[in-house]
Amino acid sequence: MMQCTDVHDRYLFRLITKKAILYTEMVTTGAIIHGSCLDQLNFNAEIEHPVAVQLGGSDPNDLSVCAKICDELGYDEINLNVGCPSERVQKGAFGACLMNEPNLVSECIAAMQESTDLPITVKCRIGVDNHDDYEFLHNFTSQIVRTNTPTLIVHARVAILKGLSPRQNRTVPPLKYEHVYMLKNDFPDLEIVINGGIKSVSESLEHLERVDGVMLGRAAYDNPMITSGVDEKVFNEAPQSHDRKEILSNYLRYCMDQYELGISYNRTLKHVFGINKGMPHARQYRKLILESMQKENLSSNINNLVSMV
Repeated sequence: MMQCTDVHDRYLFRLITKKAILYTEMVTTGAIIHGSCLDQLNFNAEIEHPVAVQLGGSDPNDLSVCAKICDELGYDEINLNVGCPSERVQKGAFGACLMNEPNLVSECIAAMQESTDLPITVKCRIGVDNHDDYEFLHNFTSQIVRTNTPTLIVHARVAILKGLSPRQNRTVPPLKYEHVYMLKNDFPDLEIVINGGIKSVSESLEHLERVDGVMLGRAAYDNPMITSGVDEKVFNEAPQSHDRKEILSNYLRYCMDQYELGISYNRTLKHVFGINKGMPHARQYRKLILESMQKENLSSNINNLVSMV
């Protein structure tokens, strides 16, 4: 979810759900240590909690340093990504290729745990390349849980490191939810969160009968309002808001406030392209969002935009 789940996108989702855990885009250890990504680590402490930071890296010492930094910034959880299949990540020797090195993953987790008391969680795939059998996932899990990992988030597809793009890796490898269910049965004390291809809260509730949690990624980003039932249906609490117009209106005013602080509309408005996905005026709405970004005239378009959702 790089360049997607930034601080502005997370603000939008907090207008929709107050209970779901929000995750940052993956931030590499090198970017943190060399100070080139402080903007990516910013979050709104007044509204974002619970919020987790997702790290990408493979050097235990670097991850330990970054875990301490993230702890001091006030995050609630630190997630190590060992599931990203992008070529850039492979060149850095982290992401999904780390599933082939469970002992190194274990060392990374242990190093982070030494520098923070925050929960260290792991996000992975069910396998890598031709290692897509359940035995591979089971063996990987058994080696990393020795470091007291409380939570494993599993994208229920194998990662194909050569031959498929990151986009294709999200759709081409078949979903094998049964592998994630089997993992929960074999590791009952481990919190298992399922991810991949889940498009609604109703689907999430079905998975929650077999596992402990559900992570929504691209589906929620492309259609944010699918999360409007999370608080009510998953957490049994009053919903933050079901009112699409109210949510959009509040977010657009946030965008205007950010613009006054020097944040371009290109960075903030891109997150609401899908807020009326499937609705009658979706095309006209997207066109007006683009105009607002290009001409920087959101203030004159806000009422028309809200009327279209």
